[in-house]
Amino acid sequence: MSRTTPPRPLDVEALFPELAAHRGTTTRLHPRPGRPGTADSSVGGPLLWPADEPWPVCTEPHSHTRGSHTYGSHTHGSHTHGSHTHGSHTHGLRPADIHQRRQILASAWAREPNPGPTDEERRLLERLGREHRLDTAAESGPLPLIGLAQLYRRDIPDLPAGPGDCDLLQVFWCPFDAHGPTGYGMLLDLRWRRSSEVADVMAAPPRPQVVGYEGYVPEPCVLHPEQVATYPFAGLLPEDLCARIDAWEEALGEGLEGALEERAGQSSDGDDAMGVAYQYDLSIPPGWRVGGFASWHATDPYPMNCRACSAPMRLLLTVDSSEWDGGSGSWKPREEPDLPLFRSARPTEVTVGRSGELNVFACPEEPGHPHSWCVQ
Repeated sequence: MSRTTPPRPLDVEALFPELAAHRGTTTRLHPRPGRPGTADSSVGGPLLWPADEPWPVCTEPHSHTRGSHTYGSHTHGSHTHGSHTHGSHTHGLRPADIHQRRQILASAWAREPNPGPTDEERRLLERLGREHRLDTAAESGPLPLIGLAQLYRRDIPDLPAGPGDCDLLQVFWCPFDAHGPTGYGMLLDLRWRRSSEVADVMAAPPRPQVVGYEGYVPEPCVLHPEQVATYPFAGLLPEDLCARIDAWEEALGEGLEGALEERAGQSSDGDDAMGVAYQYDLSIPPGWRVGGFASWHATDPYPMNCRACSAPMRLLLTVDSSEWDGGSGSWKPREEPDLPLFRSARPTEVTVGRSGELNVFACPEEPGHPHSWCVQ
């Protein structure tokens, strides 16, 4: 089933005609649980990886101190999920246990008339939530990366061509934070390839025995790509236009407040009281997407320039922790109007930072140049 975005609550170009010159497009990926194959664009699905090509690995130490999971954000390939102590043993959760825990919880909360885990399920969940230590051989060797997603250009209108006209982008990440200058950063590995050149596909890719954070483990999802219009983050628009948008939102908020005071004491639907905002309703959609503009809602905008040639980089991919939230519900697909926020808005089960989003940037001059990323 396709996924389509409802019309925006207001025509933003009618309010601010200058925005027409800044309009762009982004492709919402709409990942949903499914059984993708190697020939499909997917999140967490099997990858079209050549049988004779080494699987991407991480060679950094991955010592992990249990219970020291923290959060923070850095840029250009450095993001903190948890603390690690080099020299100690590597502990973590087993991916198979993570998948099983999710299945049990999903079934338990969908159970009627008494939702929630039974006592027996709670005991099983506790066992599945225990950390395990890497065996000696695995601890001394490289750690296989997790295949996060693969995207075919034929499916994704806003996916640019890779180096040498490659048509397939494959995204990997390390399931531990032990990288970069701080030793506590995220590691991404993006690979471009020509899909037509893959003859024999690797049948059983290596998997990490344990992971440092369950948010790194995606659930298999098929994609329902949809190209929509998008506009830049307000803070990156011309100063006078940004000021007019701010003033409009302030006036809209004052009008809403007055309307609510008049209705005080009357029963009303909480959704009716939600105001329209440029950031949440009119400019940048939530969820996984390709191309368009990055949101800078957690930090002030800062330049993302190519480390190889200094060219201003463009947003390539956004990995989001949720498809919508309480502030961005207007983007919920038409086909899913009644889905609750809990669980249904997190089909991939990927979590970035404090339920944030990962923005990956690429060089528009040379797609083979190193990528950069930041977390919002």
